[in-house]
This record gives sequence, structure tokens and C-alpha cells, in this order.
Amino acid sequence: MTDLFERVLRVREEVCKLHAELVRYGLVVWTAGNVSARVPGSDLMVIKPSGVDYDGLTPADMVVCDLNGTLVEGDLQPSSDTAAHAYVYRHRPDVGGVVHTHSTYASAWAARGEPVPCVLTAMADEFGGEIPVGPFALIGGDDIGRGIVETLDGHRSPAVLMQSHGVFTVGRTARAAVKAAVMTEDVARTVHLARAYGDPPRIADKDIDALYDRYQNVYGQRSTTDGATAR
Repeated sequence: MTDLFERVLRVREEVCKLHAELVRYGLVVWTAGNVSARVPGSDLMVIKPSGVDYDGLTPADMVVCDLNGTLVEGDLQPSSDTAAHAYVYRHRPDVGGVVHTHSTYASAWAARGEPVPCVLTAMADEFGGEIPVGPFALIGGDDIGRGIVETLDGHRSPAVLMQSHGVFTVGRTARAAVKAAVMTEDVARTVHLARAYGDPPRIADKDIDALYDRYQNVYGQRSTTDGATAR
């Protein structure tokens, strides 16, 4: 029990810090948006409380829920998107973090109901293709979560643009999901600007596959058995 308590504390601290990244990268305004993380080795998740300013968030404010979205621990009400996050965790055991934003350019694509086409190597690297659009769904139930899971099935993208709503991203960790949200807004903005000058050519599928494989399996630092890193 003590071990679970410590894990929950660590996840609360991490989720609180990651909300600051949403503000830092301009992905949220006022109290909108949220980050959640699965508590390792349990059927619990930690998520932002509903309608609370980012500036005042503390780890103690973070809310603990079970994977049905039921409040387990916390003095504040959980995010209105809790049911959607919980649905993702129940149906995607590989997901350790979920993020939701209304970032400007990506939400503009969502309002149009249009996928962001893969016209940049950065998109091929991170998303392995286009960023798809999910169905319109009302906030509060698990319809959004169902739309996320069904839309991402068969896609390499960790991001989905929910129709007329905004961005949801998933990741092996909450930090990975935040990174995907940052990259989603970045490429949505760049592709929007490119389209002002015409229709940018899409990258060929074989080149997308090669770029995605390199970025996911070769790029960056890799741990070795002796604890050192290799590139």
C-alpha cells in the first residue's frame, strides 16, 4: 500500500509539471486542456481538476480516478474529459499518458474536419503519416474516448483531431503525449502557412515509412547494457 501511495505521489508531481509545458508552448488558454497519466501497476489515473487556473496548480490538486473515471482521491472535481481519458486507458494498455488541448492551428484543422496531410519530414518522423480526424462527440461521456481509440486504430499517429473540438494525443508516457501535442500544433501551423501558397506535395508512402523507422529506432540517444548511451 505504501508503494502505491508513493507511485501516486510521483505521478501527481509529474502531471502537475507537465501542465506547465502546455502553457509554455501556448497550447492552452484560461483553464482549458488537460494532461493525465496512468499510475503504473494499478488501475488508477491522475488528471487535472476541472476549471482550475494553470498558474495555481499544485501536485496536491491533481485528482486520482479509477479507469472508469470514478473519483478515488482528491478534494477537487476531475476534468470534464476524465471519461474520455479513462476509456483510452481501458482500451489501450500501451498508453501511459493522454493530453487534450485546443491549440489554435490544430483546432482550426479540427473545425474543418480535415486531416493534416503528411507534407513534412517532421510529420513522417513523429506521426508516421497524416494526423487523422475523429468524429464529433459531446463532452462528458466516453464517446470522445471511443472516437479516439477507433480513429487511431491502424494509424501510427499518436494524435487525433476530434471534429469541431480539438487535439487529443496519446503516448507511452505522459511526457510523450505532451511532446505529441506540441508537435501537432507545430506541424498544423506550418502546413497551414504552406497552403497559403498552394497545395504542398505529400511525401511518398515509402519515404514516410523510411523516415518514421529512422526517427523511431535510430535517432537520438540509446541506452546500452553498461549504462552508457549510443547514437
